[in-house]
Amino acid sequence: MFYPYIPQYREQLESRVMTVTGNASLSVEPNVVTIQLEVVTENDELKVAQQENANTINQVIQSLLQLGIPRENIQTASYNIFPKYDYVDGKQVFRGYEVTHALSVTINSINQAGTIIDAAVQNGVNRVSNIEFTVDDKDNYYQQALSAALENATAKAETIAETLQVNLDPYPIKIVENFNERPVAFQTFATAEKSSATTIEPGQIMIAANVTAQFQFNA
Repeated sequence: MFYPYIPQYREQLESRVMTVTGNASLSVEPNVVTIQLEVVTENDELKVAQQENANTINQVIQSLLQLGIPRENIQTASYNIFPKYDYVDGKQVFRGYEVTHALSVTINSINQAGTIIDAAVQNGVNRVSNIEFTVDDKDNYYQQALSAALENATAKAETIAETLQVNLDPYPIKIVENFNERPVAFQTFATAEKSSATTIEPGQIMIAANVTAQFQFNA
């Protein structure tokens, strides 16, 4: 029986692949804030510095509990001990010890953020090192952004196919999810005046998704 020879390049020409990327993002209002509050104490004697720090941090924790913050939302973020030195005439002179205890406090009511910072400072906190906003259902928002990113990739493929006047298979043969870093918070401010309470402006959080998709097409 005779089998006609079909060059391989003809099969390749009949079905080709294009690769496109899709992007999408959502701006949402945060409803959770995490604040890092630190108590820094110094003393010539390490034990004294540690004891003073422990007394103050306990006082801070009690003030937070009185404001209604659940104990499980108050966690130690770090605890550090550093020797302190001065340089006199080019020589290193021991000055004492610095003890730093940092608390990570998660608040489910952003409106309380300024009040909590003020209360913590009044009870001994002398450093606020970080304020981070997020949402408690960020996976849901990410899924929405991911769906929109795939729609964006499909729209790009359709535009390319229409421009080239080729037939596009609307179902991608491969989709790769490109993972992004955690949601980005922007427009975040903390201000304080002598005659007023600290004001926190959370702004919004941008949740983004990115995919790479491959589509088949033929002339």
